[in-house]
Amino acid sequence: MKRIIDAGWHPLVDGFAPDWASEWGQDGFGVYVAFTVGDVTQRLRWIPPGRFMMGSPEDEPGRTASEGPRHEVTIMEGFWLFDTPCTQALWQEVMGDKPSRFGTPQRPVETVGFEDVALFLREVNARVPGLKLQLPSEAWWEYACRAGTQTATYAGSMTILDRFNAPILDPIAWYGGNSGKDFDLPDGEDSGRWAAKQYNHSKAGTRVVGQKSRNAWGLADMLGNVWEWCADTWHASYADAPSDGSAWTDQNIPALGVVRGGSWSGEARSARAAYRSSNAPSDRFGNLGFRCARVQAE
Repeated sequence: MKRIIDAGWHPLVDGFAPDWASEWGQDGFGVYVAFTVGDVTQRLRWIPPGRFMMGSPEDEPGRTASEGPRHEVTIMEGFWLFDTPCTQALWQEVMGDKPSRFGTPQRPVETVGFEDVALFLREVNARVPGLKLQLPSEAWWEYACRAGTQTATYAGSMTILDRFNAPILDPIAWYGGNSGKDFDLPDGEDSGRWAAKQYNHSKAGTRVVGQKSRNAWGLADMLGNVWEWCADTWHASYADAPSDGSAWTDQNIPALGVVRGGSWSGEARSARAAYRSSNAPSDRFGNLGFRCARVQAE
């Protein structure tokens, strides 16, 4: 263990960082820790325990039936979460391949299925003993995304002007309305036919992580950029959902996984804290990535 601070209780074991940590400290967002694999360092943010209302109120613009019934969830123990989606640099260092369509190191890795992520978790945990990364549960993901808020986004309530136009998203998320504005790769998805965009653009794709404003807990790109896999099995509503934040898995229903957060190609309504969607575990798309969590085990 390595001392991180001099006084007061903190989630790094009463002020101590774990042996796998290559970086640690505290800033205006809270406590952070990082690990390094090869030449790549990834930071995690501390998500404190607490209670929140999961799902959306029935009058929230863009709401779908799968976001209800709204229910209280209690997160009894804090956890760590990547401060950005997993980057291509980290994926390549761990896995040795380049699956992504939009290939630059600091963009999020994409075109990875749930099965691929499971292999990544196995490999990175073997490379860094004691790290013990996992996918967040859907409840963990939403709780972390909200960061103490109950509005449609962590920046406030959302007014949806059109399919790809919700001005509240511009400072915090890359979505279909702005992901092609000043796009910085020679090749991208043809977005010229996307109707009613916030900005006029003709090609779009993922963007470098961490460029948009973070939420109150220091997390970037929780909305937009890439959809993020969660640990849960897809359920069409929250009827009988667990209230303790644990992953909701069920082998007796069709094998679909949960993805959260919206993406660079998504409609405005999908870039809300409560929005949910599903994919088959083997699905691999250019807007589908993930970020990792870690239980505070020490």
